[in-house]
Amino acid sequence: MTEANQRELACLFVFCSSTTSRLYARVCVPLLQVQLDVEVVGEADSGMGAICLARRLRPNVLVTDVRLRDMDGIAVTRRVRQDCPATQVVILTSVSDEDGCVVRAVQSGAIGYASKDSTADVLVQTIRAAGEGQVHLTPRAAARLVREVRTPSKNHLLTDRQRQVLGELAAGRTNKEIAVSLHVGLATIKCHVRVILDKLGVESRTQAALQALRSELLTLEDLKAA
Repeated sequence: MTEANQRELACLFVFCSSTTSRLYARVCVPLLQVQLDVEVVGEADSGMGAICLARRLRPNVLVTDVRLRDMDGIAVTRRVRQDCPATQVVILTSVSDEDGCVVRAVQSGAIGYASKDSTADVLVQTIRAAGEGQVHLTPRAAARLVREVRTPSKNHLLTDRQRQVLGELAAGRTNKEIAVSLHVGLATIKCHVRVILDKLGVESRTQAALQALRSELLTLEDLKAA
């Protein structure tokens, strides 16, 4: 194994022992290894193994199967995000699991969601997006998430500018992209993001987007327009 700082995007994989997962790993890991900007720095087959490796290697992205032999990927996500806040997590799942855990995955801190039925190229795109701090969900998972979270909740007092930033953030844009879009400095956007997270009572950009939909601060039309 190599240190996580050798390439721009260091990735740690966690696969369960099922036949489907092993086959998927055989296809995806070699493909990732030949990417110039991605390096697979480690692999694990258990939740605790993944947590220990994440603490030691500090990868940019951890891709974890939702079903593991000692704990589920949701629990792994929660622990890794607590212990290694700079590590983004992508949940890997089958279609049969997708509907049931997308909301829990996002709530636990996952930024991406990929299906084993998708192509390896899609997984590469998801990992790169996660490395940039951008939300990346399958269309099915995104639809499920919107259906689940659009329930009325307490409104939060945000300024018009903060609502604009929140809309851009929920659309998956980086701070730099938001700054360019709104014609303001990067430091200003970073300040807005901190205030937004504080007002919404959340810790991550993904959770902020989730809370915004739940509280009806944003609608699907807002996301499409952003």
